[in-house]
Amino acid sequence: MNKMKLPKFLNTRLGFFSLLAILFWVKNICAYLFEFNLGIESVRQYFILFINPIATTLFLLSIALYVKRPKVSYITMMVIYFLMTLLLFANISYYREFTDFITINTILGAGKVASGLGESALRLFRIHDVLYWLDFVVLIVLFARKKITLDERPVRARMALAMSTLSVMIFFGNLFLAEVDRPELLTRTFSRDYLVKYLGINAFTAYDGVQTYQASQVRAEASPNDMDEVANYVSDHYAAPNDDLYGIAKGKNVIYIHLESTQQFLIDYKLKDENGVEHEVMPFINSLYHDNQTFSFDNFYHQVKGGKTSDAETLMDNSLFGLNQGALMTQLGGKNTFESAPNILEQVDGYTSAVFHGNDGTFWNRNETYKHWGYDYFFSKEYYDVNEDNSFQYGLHDKPFFEQSAKYLEQLQQPFYAKFIAVSNHFPYSQFTGDEAGFPLAQTDDETINGYFATANYLDSAVEEFFNYLKASGLYENSVIVLYGDHYGISESRNTSLAPLLGKTEDTWTSYDDAQMQKVPYMIHVPGQTKGGINHTYGGQVDALPTLLHLLGVDTTNYIQLGQDLLSPEHDQVVAFRNGDFVSNKYVYHKGSLYDTATGTAITEPTAEQQQEVDSLKDQVSQQLATSDQINSGDLFRFYTKSGLKELDTTQFNYKDAETQLKEAAEKAGADSTSVLSQNNGVSTADLYKTQTYQEIHGTATADSEAAEK
Repeated sequence: MNKMKLPKFLNTRLGFFSLLAILFWVKNICAYLFEFNLGIESVRQYFILFINPIATTLFLLSIALYVKRPKVSYITMMVIYFLMTLLLFANISYYREFTDFITINTILGAGKVASGLGESALRLFRIHDVLYWLDFVVLIVLFARKKITLDERPVRARMALAMSTLSVMIFFGNLFLAEVDRPELLTRTFSRDYLVKYLGINAFTAYDGVQTYQASQVRAEASPNDMDEVANYVSDHYAAPNDDLYGIAKGKNVIYIHLESTQQFLIDYKLKDENGVEHEVMPFINSLYHDNQTFSFDNFYHQVKGGKTSDAETLMDNSLFGLNQGALMTQLGGKNTFESAPNILEQVDGYTSAVFHGNDGTFWNRNETYKHWGYDYFFSKEYYDVNEDNSFQYGLHDKPFFEQSAKYLEQLQQPFYAKFIAVSNHFPYSQFTGDEAGFPLAQTDDETINGYFATANYLDSAVEEFFNYLKASGLYENSVIVLYGDHYGISESRNTSLAPLLGKTEDTWTSYDDAQMQKVPYMIHVPGQTKGGINHTYGGQVDALPTLLHLLGVDTTNYIQLGQDLLSPEHDQVVAFRNGDFVSNKYVYHKGSLYDTATGTAITEPTAEQQQEVDSLKDQVSQQLATSDQINSGDLFRFYTKSGLKELDTTQFNYKDAETQLKEAAEKAGADSTSVLSQNNGVSTADLYKTQTYQEIHGTATADSEAAEK
């Protein structure tokens, strides 16, 4: 080593600064490519990945350039470099166990993290991990052998400032490219994976720190008195259940089927192909909609905003709105206390709960949020056989998703509350190829609209197959099956292109029509009862939880729920949109325009009486939204005890080993095990699941399939 000569540049402060920056960049790239599963899908994403460590690395290391004393400057540089490496390595180790990245809350609760890792902590380390730390040993030796010496000359302040400025410029360039590839990256914060993929570990940690601080400030100012105000509001707006329907589904399983991007106009819709032949888009779901065993709602609206699917889950499971900006599940889902459906049903009636979703568990922060909502199991992508042939960018396609879920569903102890999140009917509604091709495309100038009907038809077929399995396995008769659309599928900017398919023109399309396009399907199918039918009550997703709980015979008078039972004669029929617009059974207020709900006629000059009614409705909507924000931002459920629910211990949930937990639950129950698998004497019902492609169902020739693939 005595004969080894290093470049003289390394004996300058800027040279040593550059060496550390390059070394840390290499460590980041190695972690990105070999430690994390970030789902890189394009050359542009690889480019962003390769540049994203640069900005924050230069910015943090440049802090040492402002220090004039040589020894202190070098020590500062090494300490910063050590802390960055420690943060990176901590994320690598954490990711191996939890398939997620460390948040500020995780760092602050390090004791809980260590508890979560348990005795397996040492098993997280790999032999190659030494490479992340080897450079420290080499640098120490080089300094000790005088191969690298301290540069006594201070870096000019102008140079230090230039380096900091350069890093900021690089960061904004990085952010611009990230927003081009993933719009609304920071405002919607889909997933921590996305933030790391596009901005890097350091930037993600800083961003999470800012969010955590802002949330903690609001949370710190909240008090039990705030909860008293909320409780009074909820009590004043409580709608008593329908006596004829209360408890008709007592003790039954609950199966939620999340109909991705499905809008109400698809119900009973028939698409004409290029030859004028009509094709029913969702024949099976239509049959459920008209079944007298189903409570169907034709004036049911989504109420989501930036959180989209995650907002819909928040509304359906909690009877709370999402945030006005961003997504509640990503910002507060892993921090706040909730009164969620799975927790209520577990504590009141002993329900088991589970979510099934063929995408990454970290998307929308589900892996953390579901623990705070009380879900016992979360079957995410890692529990499924996912490959290029049966999936796309948003996860496993619906038919294999439902089919592969059967082996887990049959092991749940009954009664259970299970949610299935389908994804195939998701923007951009890409055309199916191969054996699933065949349903006609719409004939418009918008490819997104053209493909929407075919993916909805595929979803319909997948749901029908799942229902067939429920019947074959014996689950159907003892279950309440709820189907709901989470949000619009065709955005407002495309509505005028859609208009001709709905019997309208671009010229006659108004904001009233835009408001009607926010309707989504909502059906509660209760096998064995015949009191259903199509209900014209105006309502939204916030009303779903009290409606369901009353059918299950659960008294909700002491729960904090902002919605009202849709089947109650006391329901007020006002639907608040997250932006403050609203729909009622009398008025539609959308984008500053007022309409008559029944006729769609614009009310340009309301009478004094009409204006008074509209102002009252605006106040009502504003109060409901403000109450939700007050609950969420202040984490007010931590103060509420009147519900009688015990505090939820989120550390009891481990979504990494669900199969073992299912077996242990059955063994613990012994002869009293209520799972379908146990009731079937250990013989799986998964083989009863039958699935067919579009080609097989419709008898299309194989040649057509091959042509579609080409």
